[in-house]
Amino acid sequence: MSEVSRRTMLGGLATAGTLATAAPARARPGHGWDVIVVGAGVFGAWTAWNLQRRGDRVLLVDAWGAAHSRASSGGETRLIRTEYGGEPLYTRWAWDSLAEWHALSQRHESPIFHPVGALYIYPKDTPRINASIALQRGLGIPIEKLGQAELAKRWPQMNFADVAVGVMQPTMGALMARRGVQTLVADFVKAGGSFRPFAVEPPRAGGVSLPAITGTGGETLSAGRFVFACGPWLPRLFPDVVASRIVPTRQEVFYFAPEPGDTRFAPPHLPAWVDAGDPDLHYGFPDIEARGFKIALDAHGPRYDPDGVDRRITDQGLADVRAYLAHRFPGLAERPLASSEVCQYENSDNGDLLIDRHPAWTNAWIVGGGSGHGFKHGPAVGRYVADLVSSTGTAQARFSLTTHKTQDAKGSRG
Repeated sequence: MSEVSRRTMLGGLATAGTLATAAPARARPGHGWDVIVVGAGVFGAWTAWNLQRRGDRVLLVDAWGAAHSRASSGGETRLIRTEYGGEPLYTRWAWDSLAEWHALSQRHESPIFHPVGALYIYPKDTPRINASIALQRGLGIPIEKLGQAELAKRWPQMNFADVAVGVMQPTMGALMARRGVQTLVADFVKAGGSFRPFAVEPPRAGGVSLPAITGTGGETLSAGRFVFACGPWLPRLFPDVVASRIVPTRQEVFYFAPEPGDTRFAPPHLPAWVDAGDPDLHYGFPDIEARGFKIALDAHGPRYDPDGVDRRITDQGLADVRAYLAHRFPGLAERPLASSEVCQYENSDNGDLLIDRHPAWTNAWIVGGGSGHGFKHGPAVGRYVADLVSSTGTAQARFSLTTHKTQDAKGSRG
C-alpha cells in the first residue's frame, strides 16, 4: 500500500460524494462501462473488486454510500464461522472467505477481523454435530468439541446448566462490517475502479438485454453488463421477478456496558457465541473495541420496509433480551444498555442465497438473499458472481430464481 494515509482513505468513504470526488467515474468512450454494479454492500463490493481485478472497467454505485446505516452490510460486527451443520458449500465458502478477510485486514491499520473465536452451544449431542465437525476437520479447520464441565470451566461467566455440548472454533471471530466494506471499496477505487452515488429507478427494457440504468434524477448510465446487489431493495427494483422471494425483516441489536473494570465479557476472556438450542437463536459478541457486549436474536422479526420507519428498538425487545441475559449471562442482566441498532435481514424462503441471471435480460444478474448469514461469504460470493458475469463459472441451481419460493405476508414459505 502507498504512503497515502489509510485513515484519510477511510474518511473519504464517510460520504458517497467525497469518494466520488476522489475517484471520478471513467466510462469507456462511446461504450459506457464494462460492468455496473448496483449496491455497495458486501456482495456488490466484493463483486466489483473481483471484476476490476480481472481487467473489467467497473462502476460501483449506491444511493447512500458504501455500507451505509440502512444497509444489511452496515453496523458494527458480523460473525464469521464455519459451523453450518455439515452443509458443505457454505462451510467451504466461509473457510475460503476467511482467508480473504484476513488479507484485507492485514493490509490496513484498523483491524477488519478480530480472531476472538466462535462458540456454538447445543442442548444435546446429535449426529449432525459430529458430521459437521468431521467435515470441518477434513477441510483443515481447527475445531473443538467440549462437554458441559469443560464449557463451565473455560467460561464461568456463562450459565451452561441446560447445555450438553459446545463446538469451539478458535480461528473464527468478528468481522467489522461497515469498516470492512468501506475499506474494500476504497481499495477498489485506488486500484482503478470507480464509485459514485446514484439512486436507481426500477430497470425497464423491452429487448433481450438491458442497455442502461436510469437514476431518480433522470440520468442514464450504460454498460455491457449489470449486477444488482441491492439487498432488501431488490423486491422494489424487480417487483415482478424478485417480489416476495426476498422478504426483509426487522432485527434488533443491543449493546450492554459491563461493570467498570470487568473484563470477563471482553476478548480474550469470551468468544463470539451462538445459542443453537435457544428458540430465538440468540447470538452475540464480546466487548470489541469498547463498543459493549453485543447480543441479538436470529429469529425473524416482522416484515420491514428499510426506508419507511425510524430505527428504534422496542421496550418489549429490550425486556426480552434482559430476560435471556438473566439466564445465560447473569452478570449482565441489570447492566445499562450502552447503545442499540435496528437492522434488517433480507430473507429467502429457505436461507439460501439468491444469485441468478435476470430472466428477460442476458446481461443482468440479481444477487441477494443474505438471510442473516450472507455477510461472511462476501469474498466467495464476489468470485462466484464475477465468474458468472465473465462466463467462466457454473451456476449453482440452488441459488436460482426458480428454486426460491415466494413467501406470504408474514415472511413464511409459500
